[in-house]
Amino acid sequence: METIVAQNVGVDISKSTLDVHLHPAGIARQFANDANGIKALLGWLGDRDIARIVFEPTGPYHHRLERRLGDAGLPLAKVNPLQARRFAQAAGAHAKTDAIDAAMLARMGALLTPPVRQITSEAIDDMRELHIARLALIKDRTAARNREHACRSPLLKRHAAQRLTRIDRQIAAIDAALNARLQTDPELVSRFEILISIPGVGALTAMIMLIEMPELGQLESKQVASLAGLAPQARDSRQYRGKRHIRGGRAVLSQALYMPALVATRFNVDLKAKYQTMVTAGKPPKVAITAIMRKLIVLANTLLKADRKWINKAA
Repeated sequence: METIVAQNVGVDISKSTLDVHLHPAGIARQFANDANGIKALLGWLGDRDIARIVFEPTGPYHHRLERRLGDAGLPLAKVNPLQARRFAQAAGAHAKTDAIDAAMLARMGALLTPPVRQITSEAIDDMRELHIARLALIKDRTAARNREHACRSPLLKRHAAQRLTRIDRQIAAIDAALNARLQTDPELVSRFEILISIPGVGALTAMIMLIEMPELGQLESKQVASLAGLAPQARDSRQYRGKRHIRGGRAVLSQALYMPALVATRFNVDLKAKYQTMVTAGKPPKVAITAIMRKLIVLANTLLKADRKWINKAA
């Protein structure tokens, strides 16, 4: 009786092509990165036993492929490009071509078994695109403010002020579009209302939490803290015990949690007590704030998992 071996599929995505490799079968093919090419890829995969399809995010070029494969019910594993490159280096692959990269992604899927995750909803996809544009405008606004402050010429100051006015209008338009898109998805609205019930978490922070971590409510506490980049990482070796540091994770999310954590140290009874206990015990304020950020994201995950809003114990 023939044994069917599950295949790990590596897909290297470029603007015009999809290089595909099956491991351990060792079969490689190339498809066009368009609607017809993706349809042909789905047909080629056919009834194969697929363990996971491993690919790297490539901006606008991977979106259509991810959506079509996800809608077809295939197991998708989107991996960090830096992690994939380091795996290739560790495997001794010095050459780099699209076909080699596809093979390396397939091998990485077999050896490291990156987690398979469901694709996000179309609403989240649309909101993420808007949020990325908003982040770019925030950077533009900071640069324009710096130019306005540094300029001596009245003309240049006027140009900078006009630019700031345009940026503010564009940010306001994106905020309105984000809210409008949110309202089209009742489940997202329910999750949003739970998040904003937490003292310190405003509308924008709740939006970012939904966009940057759609898995919230489906994870364990340690997983949430790690994904957010707020879990202390050990640096120990034999008798040496190094200081714990946070690193990695989803930087946009962790940055968005900083100000809500500050607010929570004043208005959230539980988190205020936690912060004061840590500071009284001699912890640096920055370390205490990081702990509150971690508590916030864990609290959000717990409330979403229980499908309930935050309740003020002092009430």
